[in-house]
Amino acid sequence: MSPDTGRHFWRDLGVQVPFLAWLVVLWMLLWTQFTLLSFVTGLIVAVFVTRVFRLPTVELSGRVNLWYALILGVQFLFAVVRGALVVTMQVLDVRRQPGSAIVAVPLRYSDDLMMTHVSVASSLIPGSLVVEADRDRRILYLHVIGVRSMADVEKQREGVLRWEKRIVRALGDPAQYRALKADTRKASR
Repeated sequence: MSPDTGRHFWRDLGVQVPFLAWLVVLWMLLWTQFTLLSFVTGLIVAVFVTRVFRLPTVELSGRVNLWYALILGVQFLFAVVRGALVVTMQVLDVRRQPGSAIVAVPLRYSDDLMMTHVSVASSLIPGSLVVEADRDRRILYLHVIGVRSMADVEKQREGVLRWEKRIVRALGDPAQYRALKADTRKASR
């Protein structure tokens, strides 16, 4: 092993440690055992899975704003409850069929990781589901129910873009956060 390869190994390992820790915690939660044996077997499984099913290294931004992350979590919980109630009302309203549409949402600040976060958040809120993600053009395609007009389509698109902004505030890298702040300043003028 050359010295350069050794450096890449340790750098990749340092980047993978949070992911490995998450897999170990997930393993312990899966078995509902928080013991030394559960930790060791979880670590063995995590290392095995990450070595056998090798994925490209994902570099996290290293930036987590705890205040915005807390706000994001609370807003997400309220959005899930509200979405569930809206979908329930649409299902129980026998007078009208809820319309549906495929909505294209071009994201503004997203790299692959942020695009994934926005996709997951959009899909977990009842009433919409991401059916395709165009990675190259950074466009999410969502199937949305309860759409009757172009105003509803725009409302849904703006809602997804608001989630993108919230996620960038909470978890985005510094460049994304600066771009968001600059756009917010321009819009307020």
